[in-house]
Amino acid sequence: MSEKIIPTEIHTLLEFRQRDRPGFATVNTALREFEGRTAFAWHLSVLICCDDLVDHRLPSADEQNLLYEFEDRLASLITADGNALFLARITHDARREIIWRVREPETPHSALNELLASKNYPREFDYRIESDPEWRKTEWYLTNKAD
Repeated sequence: MSEKIIPTEIHTLLEFRQRDRPGFATVNTALREFEGRTAFAWHLSVLICCDDLVDHRLPSADEQNLLYEFEDRLASLITADGNALFLARITHDARREIIWRVREPETPHSALNELLASKNYPREFDYRIESDPEWRKTEWYLTNKAD
């Protein structure tokens, strides 16, 4: 059986309010119609604590830059060899969450554990990787539309 073609990422910005605070999600909406979902049955969420905040507990411009650099570093570990697809980046209430869909969970699990053990990261973070073959955890991200 041939491999499904990985779609080119399409980033869509969603704005929302939760607990009376604004939030922003950048979602890879190309995954809405992705036919190769069964190969990426794991849901990986990395939650990063933001330090330098402005109004509404959102990260400052300097904090955003630091977060983007850290996210790039994480992405290189997680998406190596086509093992993961970027799903979303969510910023809300002094937190940044990055979500990927993963083929084989051991590679990112090992890489993130090594990073945590090294204590060589700019902000405190934690992660969770869960089996989600039905892609239920993606529903909010892939069904919401930008206004």
